[in-house]
Amino acid sequence: MIDLHSHLLPGVDDGSRSVEQSVRVLRAFAAKGITNLACTPHLLASTAHLGFPPAYDAAWAALTAAAPPEITLHRGAEVMLDRPIPAGAADRVITINNSRYLLVEFPRMVPAEIVARALYEVIQIGLVPILAHPERYTSCSVQTVRAWRELGAVMQVDATTLTLPRSRGDRARDLVRHGLADILAADNHGDERNIATALDWLSEHDGAEQALLMLDVNPRAILDDLATYEMDPLPVRDSLWRKMRRMFEDE
Repeated sequence: MIDLHSHLLPGVDDGSRSVEQSVRVLRAFAAKGITNLACTPHLLASTAHLGFPPAYDAAWAALTAAAPPEITLHRGAEVMLDRPIPAGAADRVITINNSRYLLVEFPRMVPAEIVARALYEVIQIGLVPILAHPERYTSCSVQTVRAWRELGAVMQVDATTLTLPRSRGDRARDLVRHGLADILAADNHGDERNIATALDWLSEHDGAEQALLMLDVNPRAILDDLATYEMDPLPVRDSLWRKMRRMFEDE
């Protein structure tokens, strides 16, 4: 399995605070079968053209020197699109493994049209935006995510959100069910979050093929700077509560 969104670069953002903490998480990941991990610390679009700050470079050197050999680490960043992405980002310094793929995020209350415009601007400079955890955004719906993907964006759903009740959990499951989630990631911040969490849930819903695509094939394609594969819809089994809620919503 491959995880392309983590905050395990120690001491640089709101994630892991030390090399030792990051190494503990990496060992836990390796025990679950994770072989590749991208370290994606927070950056602002307004400074993206400057590349990684010196502190990030120092943390990367320290972590790679101490990381367990079972996991291959890759560099990247999670870029908050607080303003249009500068053309300098097209140099691929902060993209995932120097590929065309750039992990991006927005504030949670962002309108759908703002997301669409910002994703389009990323595409216009020759990059492919990977939208981190779309299920977090209040404007997220099957319709809006389908439109974002039609622009050329890739959707990264948080693996652990699939097991959450209501709201974000419902949105995440809807995206997977409709084949709109391209990859899963843990967004680990030095804690217990792990992409393996999604395996049991997917297996319960006949999602072995989707699990392979979201946890290995598509993340590997991104690392190799190749096109991702389309996801087939997943026939998620609705709970009685969700069935009843949909009945009332349709009235």
